[in-house]
Amino acid sequence: MEPVSNRFSTVSAVPLAKTNNWPKDVGILALEVYFPAQYVDQTDLEKYNKVEAGKYTVGLGQTQMGFCSVQEDINSLCLTVVQRLMERTQIPWDAVGRLEVGTETIIDKSKSVKTVLMELFQDSGNTDVEGIDTINACYGGTASLFNAANWMESSSWDGRYALVVCGDIAVYASGSARPTGGAGAVAMLVGPEAPLALEQGLRGTHMENVYDFYKPDLASEYPVVDGKLSIQCYFRALDRCYSFYRQKIHNQWKQAGIERPFTMDDFQFMIFHSPFCKLVQKSLGRLMFNDFLSASSDTRTSRYKGLEAFSGLNLEDTYTNRDVDAAFQKASLDMFNKKTKASLYLSAHNGNMYTSSLYGCLASLLSQHSAQDLAGSRIGAFSYGSGMAASLFSLRASKDASSGSPLEKLVSSVSDLPNRLASRKRASAEEFTEIMDQREHFHRKVNFSPPGDTNSLFPGTWYLEQVDEMYRRKYSRRPF
Repeated sequence: MEPVSNRFSTVSAVPLAKTNNWPKDVGILALEVYFPAQYVDQTDLEKYNKVEAGKYTVGLGQTQMGFCSVQEDINSLCLTVVQRLMERTQIPWDAVGRLEVGTETIIDKSKSVKTVLMELFQDSGNTDVEGIDTINACYGGTASLFNAANWMESSSWDGRYALVVCGDIAVYASGSARPTGGAGAVAMLVGPEAPLALEQGLRGTHMENVYDFYKPDLASEYPVVDGKLSIQCYFRALDRCYSFYRQKIHNQWKQAGIERPFTMDDFQFMIFHSPFCKLVQKSLGRLMFNDFLSASSDTRTSRYKGLEAFSGLNLEDTYTNRDVDAAFQKASLDMFNKKTKASLYLSAHNGNMYTSSLYGCLASLLSQHSAQDLAGSRIGAFSYGSGMAASLFSLRASKDASSGSPLEKLVSSVSDLPNRLASRKRASAEEFTEIMDQREHFHRKVNFSPPGDTNSLFPGTWYLEQVDEMYRRKYSRRPF
């Protein structure tokens, strides 16, 4: 894997100048993705777990799953992705005024990951950095992004950039859920005049108290999961968020004199939080089902041929309706191939990254399309965190896709994603299981150095060097 310094910087290395004007087009200026240097193939897991061929590769839509050894924890993942982003963009450390972390991988009930990341700012002398960790299952990264944008669009903004970091290690006890794990982190630089701007006022949010996935046992990395309920909650949150989003964009359109319904045609691309790829494909079909139910009878007849039998149904009654699932998954296949499939590249090859999953999908989308494909497009984004918290929002790509433009540089910066994934080491199912057993053994232990060879890590990766008798963690970085 090539050194970070040889990859494209997407932004100027000078601090922003604050003016009295509202900052324009606040959004994502640059992003960096990190995933572990080893993976297990899902076909190997199918054989090892003695399940039928295709259960994971077809049933879940997953091909590979990245995983971390004891040498890596949530702090090291975030240290790595932040330093890589800052080295590539060449932004001075004192040009950052806010740093938000979204994670559900908790190794301390008091000390935030953000405080560990401040170690990177030490040489610059910049301690004036707002923000801490945000926690709610897989939603923390999105809450952090919203917080960063809200800060920049408020009277508290001091003219500097914001950093948003999403990272998690998704591990499950041995059994049917283990193949839905993964690990990784995404760091985003947020600022005005971004090539991917958050569309103002267009966020549909749904929050509710449910127990579909939660981690009550602080002595274990493993969650308590009600898989069937979690999928129902995901669909319910998707329905509600899409409804709220459409209400808000209709209000904006009415003020502009536009009198027509918003449909999925108005998203040029659509990305989702991806627990596993098959759920995302079903979710796109569900959004088409939403459009179908809200369409006029004439539109249903002309546009949704062969689906008329579903017109009398209510959304709330169809969360487990397999006929609806199958029919609209089939009807939306062309839309899926055009708008969503490319975004699942990292998810299919690395698994569920929890808070960073949605933003890994964004990086995948950028890596699989040219700047010209993306220019001027509206990208819908659905973020879901169990428990639950969910939002559907949109990003608008800038229209300038010329060579050297911010959008072209952003796309180029993630174009090596497939090669980076291909450079990982393939571990056997037996090796993967042994490392999972090691993680269980060392969880909450003190006074140890993690086993393993640091040369197995990607160059430039931070790793856990030692946990002392007071639970204090020391980190080092593998040199390039």
